Amino acid sequence: MAKFLSQAWFDQVNELNAQAGDLNLPPNLASIILNASVTGEQGANLYLKEGKIHQGSTPDAISSVVIDDATLSNIISTGDVNQAIEAFMMGKIRIDGDMTQVMALQSAKPSQEQKALFKQILAITEF
Repeated sequence: MAKFLSQAWFDQVNELNAQAGDLNLPPNLASIILNASVTGEQGANLYLKEGKIHQGSTPDAISSVVIDDATLSNIISTGDVNQAIEAFMMGKIRIDGDMTQVMALQSAKPSQEQKALFKQILAITEF
């Protein structure tokens, strides 16, 4: 297991991304390109593209999210979308750019391949 957002964690996520191949995403999910700036003790920059998490940021992103590491850890570890909505309402998540793209994540239906990748990432993650 690797500490969430550490270099070792990103290295393992990159390996899992490569092994996963095409995630067969629905078009509304495949088109989302999102940068995230994670603040706090475990701060890092990451982006979501083609349904996969990558280290750093991409100039292709239409939206950017700023979120603290504790809030992101909680949302990812529980998988509870309602916690993300609540965190946004409380000002713990800031969105810059196209908010509709971020909101599309709420109703997006991940493919079985993406669910499997996410499950593998959770299995190697220490929060």
